[in-house]
Formats: sequence, structure tokens, C-alpha cells
Amino acid sequence: MTEVTTVLVPIPPRCARIDTGSRDNSPMQTKRITALVLASGLLFAACGSDSDDSSTADADPSGSETTMGDMADMDDSDDMDLDAMNMGDATATPAAQVEGADLNSGTFALLETRPPDDYEDTAGSADLARSDAGTTVTIELTGLVPGVDYISHLHEAPCADGGGDHYKFDPEGSDLPPNEVHLAFTADADGGGFMTAENDMIAGDDAVAIIVHPSDLLDNKIACADF
Repeated sequence: MTEVTTVLVPIPPRCARIDTGSRDNSPMQTKRITALVLASGLLFAACGSDSDDSSTADADPSGSETTMGDMADMDDSDDMDLDAMNMGDATATPAAQVEGADLNSGTFALLETRPPDDYEDTAGSADLARSDAGTTVTIELTGLVPGVDYISHLHEAPCADGGGDHYKFDPEGSDLPPNEVHLAFTADADGGGFMTAENDMIAGDDAVAIIVHPSDLLDNKIACADF
């Protein structure tokens, strides 16, 4: 009989860097990396409220464990339907150019939680457009680290309050797009980043800020912009 060895994958500690393997800066690989982080439940936890909660999650009553095989299956299962998981489209019409839209704009300000040394010159802008067609969000930044993957989300509290939780179209719904607005992108060779995300639903008045951070440094929010 062949002995089967199960390798358990520990959940990384907060602020730990997630090893995404060899660097592939293609849009699909960026979406794949982000989706795997989302699937582990870490990305939402890290970008949510800044309230002090040191309690650990309850153990899974089913006793099930995540194995290396499970992660491989997630990685290969029709790309986790990544086309449906809208992480942005750099070729979409930018928010500032959406005809007939109610436009809100903001400027990114650095946060104390940013990774040390690399982001002192990071700057940029964000636009949020609400129209009959839905919601469009566009971000543009400079001073990022070339080749690094980033993720940005709409938040429901002002930057002065740490952004609060992710904004959800349905407060009781999923933590993933399309119920949230996520923008995933890779900084170019000059450290620039640009992405637009579109959603068929119209964001409420409590979509008031947007935060950006490296995809694999979950708690290290770099910058925030108020709308």
C-alpha cells in the first residue's frame, strides 16, 4: 500500500510576506496571486477595520485542513473563474471620462502602516464615478516599487479613521468582487501604477475612500485617498 503524506499549510502571521513563487508580471498571474490570497481569507481580514482585535479565529468544527493539494486545485480550477472576479481592466474608460457621471476625486496620502523605506515618494490620485451604468473607480500612482503586485479596495470610512472595512454593495454579501471593488495591478518599470474597475451597481454614499497596499504584505497599507 502506498503511504500518502499530507502537508499542512500554516496560515501566515499578520504582516507576513506571502511567497507567491517566481515572478510573472502578466495580468493573469497578478489576478491568480490575488485570488489565492483572497481564497485564504487573509486579504479581507487585513484590509478591514483597524480596530484592535487580537483574538484568533475559532477552529473549524469539521476538522478539515488545507493541504498543498488543495492549494494546487484552487490554482488550476478554471483560474477560480477569475474573469468573473473583476480585479480591474486597464483598458476600460477611466472614471473621469465616464459621460454623465457624478465624479468624486481624491489625492493619495501616505499612511503610517506603509512598508519602511520604499514608499516615501509614493503619490497619486483616485476617481470614483457614479452613473446610470454603475460605478467606475480609477487609480493612478507613482513612486511604487517596479514589478511589485498591488491591490486596492474601496473602503467605507475616511482615511483619518483608517478606512474602516471594505465597502460592500450588499453589506451582508460576499467579501469578493463584484460585491466589493478590487483593483489589482503590477507597477511598471518606472514605479507607476494604473487601473480602472467597473461595476454594474451604483456605490452608496458610504463608499468614501480607497486604500492601496502590496498584494503580499497584507497589513502594510501604503496610501489612502478620500472621495
